[in-house]
Amino acid sequence: MSKIIIDKYDLALIDALQRKGNATNAVLGEQIHLSASQISRRIQRLEEDGIIDRYVALLAPSALGLGVTAFAQVILERHNDTASEAFESQVAQVAEVVDCYAISGDADYMLRLVVPDLSAFSDLLMKRLLNLPGVARIKTSIALKTIKQTHELPLEHLKQPGKAKQRLR
Repeated sequence: MSKIIIDKYDLALIDALQRKGNATNAVLGEQIHLSASQISRRIQRLEEDGIIDRYVALLAPSALGLGVTAFAQVILERHNDTASEAFESQVAQVAEVVDCYAISGDADYMLRLVVPDLSAFSDLLMKRLLNLPGVARIKTSIALKTIKQTHELPLEHLKQPGKAKQRLR
């Protein structure tokens, strides 16, 4: 296992990047008080260390006609590796499933779904999700309003005094 060291400049850099991923190295350097070349080297190291996973543009679902967000708790018929692998392989191919988590509790999986309207939601649920391998039941909830949605990770725990700034990989 290699040790990854995150200093205050790395923290400031990843915080800035997760807020505005298309910021130039020059702009980031001004914010963090480092040169653009130092920013570039740090970004490359953070990518190589796996701290920066990838870069994306976050799209506005409603602006693209995707007006319904729903959550589905999926319960499988059987609980073994074969059943889980079959379900996971197939659910990964469903574009409307934007998040899928294996969870603890009453259900086996939690899905976040994004679709244009209730008719599309009904079709997705009845014709596709319920027919995925091994599905016994699905319990759904439709989001009425988005209160908070972010992809920014909390970093405060890395800034606290006495906390180790080294993370094992």
